[in-house]
Amino acid sequence: MEVEEIKKKIFEVLEKAKGKKKLKEKDVCRIVSEETGVDKEEVKRILRSIIDEGKLCYSYSGGASSVEIPSEEYLKEKGML
Repeated sequence: MEVEEIKKKIFEVLEKAKGKKKLKEKDVCRIVSEETGVDKEEVKRILRSIIDEGKLCYSYSGGASSVEIPSEEYLKEKGML
């Protein structure tokens, strides 16, 4: 499976959960791995590369971290829009 397809799947999973449930990094990796058959470590590597690019971000609440699609406000604040 191509890296771009995996990236698209990661965004689909996060888009479905948006506003309903906050997903941890391991949850995203598990779901994408199960749906695509790609190794969890490979999915994790790709997920972290998307975070490094700034297209996804970590959020922290209640002592737990989750992965989210950043809001437009966040992107403007970081100068990415």
